[in-house]
Amino acid sequence: MFRRVWILAVALAVIPAAAHAQGGMIATGIGPRVGFTMDPDQFTFGGQVTFAEVAPRLSFDPNLEIGFGDHLSVIALNADLHYHFDTNTTWVPYAGGGLGINFISFDNDLPNSDDSTTEIGANIIVGVSAPTASGNRFFGEFKFGLGDIPEAKLMAGWNFKM
Repeated sequence: MFRRVWILAVALAVIPAAAHAQGGMIATGIGPRVGFTMDPDQFTFGGQVTFAEVAPRLSFDPNLEIGFGDHLSVIALNADLHYHFDTNTTWVPYAGGGLGINFISFDNDLPNSDDSTTEIGANIIVGVSAPTASGNRFFGEFKFGLGDIPEAKLMAGWNFKM
């Protein structure tokens, strides 16, 4: 499983670098995220990088989320796209979707009954972001999972300017 995580992490690092080499994406923000998932019920934390304007009002927001609780550990690598609506205000709602790979480890109470699996699923995302006094951005989002991944996530975080 570690080998798969390593390969995926390298791929997520190389794809944006290749796009940047072609004059494409430039990372504009990086920061932490925290929240809760439902089914399984977990506390989740992680981080994200934002590549703004991959197309007009469209950002690429890959992220890593680690969840604990409900006798499970989940590591999720997500490749999300967000469409930012033009509202002419400082609050910017967005909607989007993405694909995720989830590495799930089961921690059962019985001896020798622990197990793990890898699941691929899709996310449907709605959220809103707002600027902070220092020019960074705070966000809150709801993710709905499709597939054998966490059904719903309520997340909040910050993107610090790069």
